[in-house]
Amino acid sequence: MTSALAMSQPAISEKVPGLKAQLRRAERLRKLKAIALVAPLAIFLVIAFVIPISNMLWRSVDNSEVMQVMPETARLLTEWDGKDLPSEAVFSVFAQELRDSRTGGGLGRIGRRLNYEDPTFRTLLTQTLRTLPATTETTWSETLQSIHPRWSETDTWLALQRAAPATTDRYLLAALDLQRGSDGSIERIDENQRVYQQVFVRTLVIAGGVTLICLLMGFPLAYLLATLPTSQSNLLMIFVLLPFWTSLLVRTAAWIVLLQSGGLVNTTLMTLGLIESPLQLVFNRIGVFFAMVHILLPFMILPLYSVMKGISPVYQRAATSLGAHPFAAFWQIYVPQTLSGVAAGTILVFIMAIGYYITPALVGGPSDQMVSYFVAYYTNTTNNWGMAAALGTFLLIATLLLYLVYHKLVNQKQLIRN
Repeated sequence: MTSALAMSQPAISEKVPGLKAQLRRAERLRKLKAIALVAPLAIFLVIAFVIPISNMLWRSVDNSEVMQVMPETARLLTEWDGKDLPSEAVFSVFAQELRDSRTGGGLGRIGRRLNYEDPTFRTLLTQTLRTLPATTETTWSETLQSIHPRWSETDTWLALQRAAPATTDRYLLAALDLQRGSDGSIERIDENQRVYQQVFVRTLVIAGGVTLICLLMGFPLAYLLATLPTSQSNLLMIFVLLPFWTSLLVRTAAWIVLLQSGGLVNTTLMTLGLIESPLQLVFNRIGVFFAMVHILLPFMILPLYSVMKGISPVYQRAATSLGAHPFAAFWQIYVPQTLSGVAAGTILVFIMAIGYYITPALVGGPSDQMVSYFVAYYTNTTNNWGMAAALGTFLLIATLLLYLVYHKLVNQKQLIRN
């Protein structure tokens, strides 16, 4: 028997390395299959979210126009102390690179960028280039100053210096109604020019109000859908999903027709004798709330319904049978189980509401426009991508911060109840 065991040990030792190799191959194959399954989703997220958001964040600090078109001028201006006029070398290099900027659309790029510093800067560059000689018998500083007196002003060159670095915080500061002073310190802009802080507050107020109204209306409706028999619940669910089958623009236009002075709402109220003159229900904050709640309410109901449908009524009945008041049983037993649906619905509605553009633009008034309106304005009208990206960046940061705070509060409530 001992000899038989001794003879079997080499056979086992020979099989063990082969078995390990097979296990390693099986593990590698399993990992490759998992990667293959996840890869399409990862690629989609990178293309649809990571790249656009990264591009937006970069554009909010991008300041490369002057650096690309006039690299030597930008380098010399960054070394300039900004006290007296630049040296003759700066004038000479600037004249040469300004002449070369006519090719490839360089003049248009730097003109658009410098117009953010001074709205007349592009006109100045065009006029200077039109009369700029190929050579000069005097110094280039004298030649440029003779072409236009603004080249003899320090402020003109300071504007060029501010646009010279490859990156800048100008757009981010401007999105918060801030700017850099002459000494480089951050200061608030003039009170009559402050716009964006109020716009951000208005956006959060409108989005928060719409979310709260949707929650107050959607919770009882979702509870009704979850507790009704299946046939009745399915019929009501059709009415919940019906707005998805209608265009957003059509629904917004329908609210304008309903809420206008001669619309159905005002006509009905006047016919019933409840009002004597038409109410102003459109082109103000009231119209914005009506239209946005109507559009976003299904996005609150569906997450709540999906969670409530999985909650067993046994717990609430048990609490009632043990002597608890029906409302106390509902509030203390049923509602805590719906917190995940409440969190999902509120976050979904709030994120969608905070970026709304068409509905406030059509139904609201001038004082009801949200951040998205100004993002669209800078993107489509002025082509100021830096300012549009800065506003979008702060909107993204505000959304993430509110989501983190809300997520932490929900987790704390769940821990306390558990």
